[in-house]
Amino acid sequence: MSNALAIAGVTAVLKDLLDSGLIEHAINDTLGVGVVVSAGAPDTVSLDDQTAPQLNLFLHQVTPNPAWRNAALPSRDPAGGRISNPPLALDLHYLLTAYGRADLQAEVLLGYALQLLHENPVIPREAIRRALQPEVVDGAILPTVYQNLRSADLAEQVELLRITPAVLGGEEMSRLWSALQARYRPTAAFQVSVVLIESRQPARSPLPVLSRGNADPVSGRERGVAVFTGPVPPLPTLEAVVPAGGHPVATSGSEVRIDGHHLDGVDRRITLSIAALQLSRSIPVAGGTSDQVRFTVPADLPAGLYRVNLSLLRPGDAHARTTNQLPLALAPTPVLPPFSAARTGSTVTLVIDVVPALRPGQSASLILGDHEISADPVFAPSTRLTFRMLNAPEAGTTHLVRLRVDGFETPIVDRSATPMAYLDRRITLP
Repeated sequence: MSNALAIAGVTAVLKDLLDSGLIEHAINDTLGVGVVVSAGAPDTVSLDDQTAPQLNLFLHQVTPNPAWRNAALPSRDPAGGRISNPPLALDLHYLLTAYGRADLQAEVLLGYALQLLHENPVIPREAIRRALQPEVVDGAILPTVYQNLRSADLAEQVELLRITPAVLGGEEMSRLWSALQARYRPTAAFQVSVVLIESRQPARSPLPVLSRGNADPVSGRERGVAVFTGPVPPLPTLEAVVPAGGHPVATSGSEVRIDGHHLDGVDRRITLSIAALQLSRSIPVAGGTSDQVRFTVPADLPAGLYRVNLSLLRPGDAHARTTNQLPLALAPTPVLPPFSAARTGSTVTLVIDVVPALRPGQSASLILGDHEISADPVFAPSTRLTFRMLNAPEAGTTHLVRLRVDGFETPIVDRSATPMAYLDRRITLP
């Protein structure tokens, strides 16, 4: 692959192609004067009658190559590690403009230049090397830019450079030259593709696969691909995570049931992970069946939305398997009655213990009936929160209590009752 110098390298190769071709066709004899080949913006070209006729190359647009743009993707694994360096594939769009100082000079120059591009639709690698690594004679010193172009690796890229004529309509050409703020001269457009620029960042590459599955100890042959029939895949799969009591959320110390299939095995472990807090906890699982397991939520896990999966070693397997992930919401639980409750005028201050502890960065609010009160911020894990309620209701009034942390509220409905009723979680204001 090429590197970041490849774009400049392509322009230098085209300039050399035109320069050498005009010399071979004895353009000086045809015009009776020397010719200059340049690679600059049209507005920088001198229009003085005393200067020599000139061919100018101008790179006016760079676009992604549609055929190569998705090569080597994805370039990163689920953890964000680099596994490949996909090439930056580009098409280069040029304007070739001829400047003449006398009648017909521009037409002669443009005709020879287009013939050279037509005769060289594909630029050989040797021509690229010759253009970027010219032989210097008589002790001349190349400009610094040309010296650095030797390391562009343009000739070593997988794809060869292809020159394709392009068509620009009158309106598009007019807009382009207006944007350049230059006087229009006879111009032809063409495209060069494809330039592949590759990063040199280190990447991880997996080892080749030696066998598919376990090898037979007698024959030494691999097991190969296992084929099963039926609508249910024979892989450990989670189908539902059900908190206790039919609640939509779990609480610290409560039991959670996991439904699925092919969950039988040894060394079974439930993993709870929460990306927002960058926390992961593994819990051993004892008992259960092939389609159901249970575990108890640790009391020190903070409230939030967790991802749950199960790892286990199934009979006949040499390596542990990990199931799919399902969400589990863990809600906080307030300890009632409050640790303290005090009124100052119309303001009521409530200090309430909470399980689990609130972590820094988590938002907490107390909902009394339909009044929501934000907690004072904490700067270290804390099981005690302070709430200040302005314009509080009258003293002696009783309100249902819910605690909300990061959007997840304490269960307040007894779903086992018929009909359903509120749980007895209330606070009487002082």
